[in-house]
Amino acid sequence: MGYDRAITMFSPDGRLLQVEYAKKTVRQGSTAIAMTCKDGVLLVSDKRIVDVLVVPESVEKIWQVDDHIGVTAAGILSDARVLIERAQLRAQQHQVTYDGPIDVASIVKDIANLKQLTTQSGGYRPFGVALLIAGIDIDGPKLYETDPTGIYFRYKASVIGEGEVEVENILHKEYKESMTVEECFELALSALKRVVDKGFNANRVDAAYILTSEKKFTKISRAKVEQVLKQLKK
Repeated sequence: MGYDRAITMFSPDGRLLQVEYAKKTVRQGSTAIAMTCKDGVLLVSDKRIVDVLVVPESVEKIWQVDDHIGVTAAGILSDARVLIERAQLRAQQHQVTYDGPIDVASIVKDIANLKQLTTQSGGYRPFGVALLIAGIDIDGPKLYETDPTGIYFRYKASVIGEGEVEVENILHKEYKESMTVEECFELALSALKRVVDKGFNANRVDAAYILTSEKKFTKISRAKVEQVLKQLKK
């Protein structure tokens, strides 16, 4: 009784209940997928537009941190915005200070440190968001996932949000490290199409990629999404 009232209070079985509630918030968020590919990294997310009056292009689920780094999120997106703006600032500061691009792991560690701080300080609440951070380092494509606890892991491919279990099963069966960005994009859309409700269409997709050869964050157009979805119907 009452062990979930304060973030700094452990329950008798060693759990921080407020942190666990934050992780449940992530699982209720819209699905986001990221993959490392043979020639780059890919980020694909479901924008889950619930009102026909909303302009689809105004809803953003994938953000650019630097030319070579992109992020997608699941959970409370206002929390994600704060973390991403912090990451963008860190990337700019590194460029000015060292005259070179920041590595992906440094961005991940900085975000994870702030997330962890809010799990042990009174007056805070945990960030209710998980992030997939993907980019191109000097030694190739990198992908990390951070959760509300502040822990992070490096992945070849990962998914967060409401369809996590189902999409993860698809990735375990169909994802291969030798796949190109184009092939990974088809797999990601196929997975979303199978997992998300019947109202899934191109308006709900936010997607971006970064090629190893260019190291340039590029959004995928709605026309390209529609083209791939049509191919999947055949």
